[in-house]
Amino acid sequence: MPIVFIGLGSNMGDRYLNIQKAADSISKKCKVTAVSRVYETNPMYVIDQPKFLNAVIKVSTGMDPNKLLNFLNKIENELGRNRAKERRFGARTIDLDILFFDNVKLKSDKLVIPHPRLHERAFVLIPLYEIKKNTKIRTMINNLPKKELEGVKPFSTNEWHN
Repeated sequence: MPIVFIGLGSNMGDRYLNIQKAADSISKKCKVTAVSRVYETNPMYVIDQPKFLNAVIKVSTGMDPNKLLNFLNKIENELGRNRAKERRFGARTIDLDILFFDNVKLKSDKLVIPHPRLHERAFVLIPLYEIKKNTKIRTMINNLPKKELEGVKPFSTNEWHN
């Protein structure tokens, strides 16, 4: 089965609970094989909003990329996300992004794999590196501005698991 890395983020409501609920929902149709720590991160692109909590999970799934995207979008909707009413890169209850899907490279109107802005996001790269240690990700982290790296801090010493 394909190995997939999914980014989870939240900055509205109970951010930690939103991430836990999303991970629990994902685990109902995907086998979760690794979970990063949760990090508190500064917002990016639109900075006048609350801080985010972010994490990355590794799963195996029998779904193809588009079915997985539809499944993740359904989870977002169930957790109160309303894309029609939110500002791009603005506050949201939950955001679920497919970062990598095996070695698939895909570009469509709905989905781009690997995630197109992965290389500029410390809030994704740091938790991703925890569970997918490789030199390419380490190099992307090393190429980020120090200010971006300093904005990513472990949320608590408690780790969460499915």
